Amino acid sequence: MPRITVSGSIDPLLSVVLDKGESIFAERNAMVSMDSTLALTGRAKGGLFSALSRKVLNDESFFQQKIEAVDGPGEVLLTPTLPGDVAVLQTGERQYMIADGAYLASTEDVELNAKTQGIGRALLGNSGGFFVIRTGGTGEVAVSGFGSMRAIDLDGSRSVYVDNGHLVAWDTELDYELALNTAKQGFFGKIFHSQTSGEGIVLKFSGQGRLYVCSRNRGGFVDWLFSQMPQEKMVKNE
Repeated sequence: MPRITVSGSIDPLLSVVLDKGESIFAERNAMVSMDSTLALTGRAKGGLFSALSRKVLNDESFFQQKIEAVDGPGEVLLTPTLPGDVAVLQTGERQYMIADGAYLASTEDVELNAKTQGIGRALLGNSGGFFVIRTGGTGEVAVSGFGSMRAIDLDGSRSVYVDNGHLVAWDTELDYELALNTAKQGFFGKIFHSQTSGEGIVLKFSGQGRLYVCSRNRGGFVDWLFSQMPQEKMVKNE
């Protein structure tokens, strides 16, 4: 079985050591370096329908990188597009939903399927649209978060609110629903506090399971980046 480790505390690299005949799948453009004993090809993992579902319905890459130890054992280094932590999740007894852009790599026996979710969570929750990625099978899957990442374990005795822009992955056994925000007032009070606090629609998780959150909001960062770009000035010729 591939040996997967995470190295480095800032912008870590995912190291995968493969024995001859073993392979791993990774998100497009994830490869940093690999031994010459390995071969890299593009492949629509899971077949045409699954690949189309990930691309058209969930905005993931149609083709993944398949890295296989062809001529002998070797190591490949992978990295996500955005800087941040990487976590390796075990699938089998526990399966996960993965937020948009968080998938990095997975072993060969891990399945990636598109799963429908309710219209409210799709349009307002920003948790992956009408379709989200659900893992299946048994193996390991690597996910990345923008910034630092932390696991939150729920034992059924409490619930937790998550700003959807910071969501990375969550246990399929967890229940989640939309919440306007955490204010204790009525509906109009919640709307007021949403506008004044900057926190709008959030997701409320409950039940038993684990979820992963990251410190930075990709959408918020993109908005800030565009706001810092110099605006073109129109010069009026007289």
